[in-house]
Amino acid sequence: MKRVVVIGGGKGQAALLRGLKRIPDIHLTSLVTVADDGGSTGRLRSIFDIPAMGDIRNVMVAMAPEETILSQIMTYRFKDNAMDLSGHSLGNLILSALTESSGDFMLSISNISKVLNINGDIIPSTTQTVTLKAICEDGSVIIGENKIGKEAKSRIKHLSYVSEVHASTQAIEAIEKADFIFFGVGSLYTSILPNLIIPELAQALMHSKARKIFVANAMTQKGETKGYDLNDHLQAIYDHCPLTLDLAIVANTPLPDHILDHYALDECEPLTIRYPSLTKVLSYDLLTTVGNTVIHDDVKVQRCCEEVMSFAILHFGG
Repeated sequence: MKRVVVIGGGKGQAALLRGLKRIPDIHLTSLVTVADDGGSTGRLRSIFDIPAMGDIRNVMVAMAPEETILSQIMTYRFKDNAMDLSGHSLGNLILSALTESSGDFMLSISNISKVLNINGDIIPSTTQTVTLKAICEDGSVIIGENKIGKEAKSRIKHLSYVSEVHASTQAIEAIEKADFIFFGVGSLYTSILPNLIIPELAQALMHSKARKIFVANAMTQKGETKGYDLNDHLQAIYDHCPLTLDLAIVANTPLPDHILDHYALDECEPLTIRYPSLTKVLSYDLLTTVGNTVIHDDVKVQRCCEEVMSFAILHFGG
């Protein structure tokens, strides 16, 4: 049984996990950022002074074996007419209540994972309440994960935390035991890098003998990666955590013009590849569309990851 760790956060990481959980004979671990400070998560952080749980909740639902009433409860969000509950996710409230009552964030995650019958591990990269700081090329400084994608007017030069952050012991152990580590899919500066800039995690990743695979977003993102190509993503990772990536996976699914036009309205475009690439690139049909939105297809992701892991073993060993 191969140990597979997925590092990221947000809906992108959940999309990758939905494909990976279909693969037999792997032990799947999701290593999740807790830097989110917007929406329901941000409000609960300020009230209870606990790590962000929104991405944890998304990952739980993605790793659950099937859609059940319990997973539906975890994703339910109260409507605007719900007074003080307006905008809150019920899953966030449950995680907050368990953490507040037990005083143990990790125990709360473990208990809900058992209820959802999750086959694998969900681990926050840190159990601290953390705040991101981005320094942009124009000299501006942005404080807070929720503001970075909205307020960055030039490329982000450096990402860090406002105060000292330590990795969770479980996160380090998962990296040390991993056979494969996938980075992504997800926002570069607010989902992936927040994990890699924790010093102990960075050291563990650099020393890990696991095969390291970056799964790129299908589209660039306004504020975070506008104008970035694949090499820009890989360089940003190396600049913040100088590890060696074995492979980069990109989507080659053709997208209809009306989808591209829709994303162009938000200043987003398909990710391009500049050669020579900083690492070996493999391209796959990974995407499907729902309305005007591009998403990663579970079955396509499963097939891709199975082939990529076999490719890595054949070419790199292990």
